[in-house]
Amino acid sequence: MKMPLNKPKKIIITKPPKGGSTPPGRALIKQALLALIIFFSLVSIYSLISDASKAVEEISLSTLAQEISLGNVSAITIIGDNLEVTFIDSGVQKSSKKETGTALTTTLKNYDVSPDALSKVNIDVKNDQGFMYWFASLAPIVLPIAFIVFFLWFLSRQVKGAGMQAFTFGQSKARMTHPDDKSQKVTFKDVAGCREAKEELREIVDFLKNPKKFLDIGARIPKGILLMGAPGTGKTLLARAVAGEAGVSFFSISGSEFVEMFVGVGASRVRDLFDLAKKAAPAIIFIDEIDAVGRVRGTGVGGGNDEREQTLNQILVELDGFEPNEKVIVMAATNRPDVLDPALLRPGRFDRRVTLDLPDRRDREEILLIHARQKPFAEDVNLVLIAERTPGFSGADLYSLMNEAAILAAREERLKVSQFDLIRSIEKVMLGPERKSHILSEKEKELTAFHEAGHAVTASVLPYADPVHKISIISRGRAAGYVLKLPLEDRKLQSKKEFLDDIAVALGGYVVEKAIFNDLTTGPSNDLQVATALARDMVTKYGMSEKMGPIALEGIGGKPLFGLGMGDKEYSERVSAEIDAEISKIMNDAMKKVEKIIKEHRKVLDTIALRLIEVETIEQKEFEEILVVHGIPLKKKKDIEHQT
Repeated sequence: MKMPLNKPKKIIITKPPKGGSTPPGRALIKQALLALIIFFSLVSIYSLISDASKAVEEISLSTLAQEISLGNVSAITIIGDNLEVTFIDSGVQKSSKKETGTALTTTLKNYDVSPDALSKVNIDVKNDQGFMYWFASLAPIVLPIAFIVFFLWFLSRQVKGAGMQAFTFGQSKARMTHPDDKSQKVTFKDVAGCREAKEELREIVDFLKNPKKFLDIGARIPKGILLMGAPGTGKTLLARAVAGEAGVSFFSISGSEFVEMFVGVGASRVRDLFDLAKKAAPAIIFIDEIDAVGRVRGTGVGGGNDEREQTLNQILVELDGFEPNEKVIVMAATNRPDVLDPALLRPGRFDRRVTLDLPDRRDREEILLIHARQKPFAEDVNLVLIAERTPGFSGADLYSLMNEAAILAAREERLKVSQFDLIRSIEKVMLGPERKSHILSEKEKELTAFHEAGHAVTASVLPYADPVHKISIISRGRAAGYVLKLPLEDRKLQSKKEFLDDIAVALGGYVVEKAIFNDLTTGPSNDLQVATALARDMVTKYGMSEKMGPIALEGIGGKPLFGLGMGDKEYSERVSAEIDAEISKIMNDAMKKVEKIIKEHRKVLDTIALRLIEVETIEQKEFEEILVVHGIPLKKKKDIEHQT
C-alpha cells in the first residue's frame, strides 16, 4: 500500500524495443527471389500474348483469291508483306502473305480475281516502319535481354550496398534542425521557469549573434555548457531554445548513439559530428545523456580499449581543438553529473555548468499556462490551485498532467477541460490510473482502511509531517490505497526532524496492522522500503546520525564516492555493521513513536477507518472536520514557518 512522500513518484514508461534490421545476406536473398518472381511473371504474360497471336489461322494466296471471288471477304489489311483477312459471315480474321515487291491487286489479278469482286473488298494499307511495328518485331529479343541486364545490375547494387554499410558506421547520426525551420523552432518564450538558467544562457546567445564584442575585449566564451538537473526539468528544451534564440543550426544526438559494437566507430562519429558543425558554423552541438559515454575512466570495466572510453577521449580532444572564432558551442545534458569524468569538467571543456531545479510554485503556474495554450478550459479552472497541489512535479510531469486532463474530458464526451479533470489527473500522474476492477474483499477493505487511517492520523499528529489532503482505499497503480500528503509550501531543504517524522508516517500502516489485527500483510512492503532508504540516507549521506557523526559514506543512490569501481566500498565491515545498527535504531524509535500516537488517538483512527469503509474516499475538508471534532489542531502555514 503505497503512500506518497514529499516528492511524487514518477511513472517510467518503457517502450518496447524495435525489431533489429534484417541481415544483409538474408535481404539479398529476398531481393533475388522477388526479381525472379517478377521475371517469370513477365515471361508467362508474354508467352500468353505470343500464343494468342499464333492462334490466328494462316491461309495461302490461292485460297484467299478463291474466297474473294466467292464474295466471302470483307476487308484486307496490308502490313508489309503480311495480310490480315476479315471474313463477312463469321467475322473471323485469318492471315496470309503476299509476294514481296508486288502489289496485292496485281497478284490477285494473276489468280483470276475479277475487278468487280476485288472492288467489294475494303483494302487498307498500314505503314510497317512505325514504333509499334519495330517494338513488336524486336520485343521478343530485346525485352528478355534488357530484363536480364536489369536483374544483374539490381543484384550487384544490393551486394554493394550490403558491403558498403561497414563504411557508413563512422558517419554521425546527429539530427540537424535548420534555423529557418519554423515548425521545430523553440525560443525562451516557450520555456517557463528556469529564470537563472536562461539568464546564464543568454550570454551564449549573444556570443553566437555578436562574437566580435567578446573577442575585441579578449573574452573567450565557454566551449562547453553542461545542463544538469532531474529528469523532466527541460534540459533538452532549453538547449533547443538557445539555438532558436540565436538562429543557428542545432545538431542533437544521444550519448548512446556514439557507441557501436565495432571498435573506433564512436570516435569516428564524434569527428564527423564536429566536422559537420564547423562547416555549418555558427552552430550548437547538443549531446543528450552524455553520461552514457562520459563516465569516469579507469573503473576496470571494459579494459583499456573500451569503446566508450575511446569515444570520450575523442570528445575531449575535439573540445580542446576549438578556436574562439569558430562559433561552435557544445551543450550536453545529464541527470548524473556525479559519475562524469573529471577531465570532461575541467576548465576549457564543460567549464560552465547550469543547474535546473524542479520548478517552484510560480514556475509551475507558468508551465501550466504554456501547456494550456491550445486547450479549452471551463470557467471553474484555477491553475494557481493546481500549481499549489503539485509540489515536486517536473515540467514533464506537468505536461503529462494537462494531457491526462484533456484525455479525461474527451473520454467523457465533454468539449472543455474542468477543474475536476485536473485534480484527477494529478493523482493519475502520481500513482497511476484507478483500478476499479480491483475489488477488495470485506476483510481486505477493512484492513486497507485502517492501514491508510494509520498513515493519516500519524501525519496529522506529528508536527513536522506534511498535512493530509486526501485519503482513499480505491486502488491506483500497484497501491491498494493511498494517503495524499502535500507540503504547505515548497522546500529546498529538509531537516532531520522532518525526515524522522516522514519515517514515522511511513510506518503508520505497519504499526496499525500489527496493533489492531495482531498480524502483518504484504501491504506495508513499499512503506518499509521507503522508510529504510530514508533512514540509510540520513546515516550515510546527510550526517544525521549522532553515533556516526558528520560523515558521508555513500553518494547518490547508494553508489560509492570518488568514482571507485562497482565492487569497491569506502568503509570497513565494522562501519557497515554500525550503519545497519543505526538504521535499525532509527526505525525502532519511529515505530515506538507511532505506537504511542495510535494508542492515544484510537478513537479518531476508528472514525476515519469506518468512514473510509463507507465512502472509500475522504477529501481534505471532511478529514479536517474529523480532526477538529477529536481535538487535533490543524496545521497552518504560520505553524510550519515557526517550526522551521
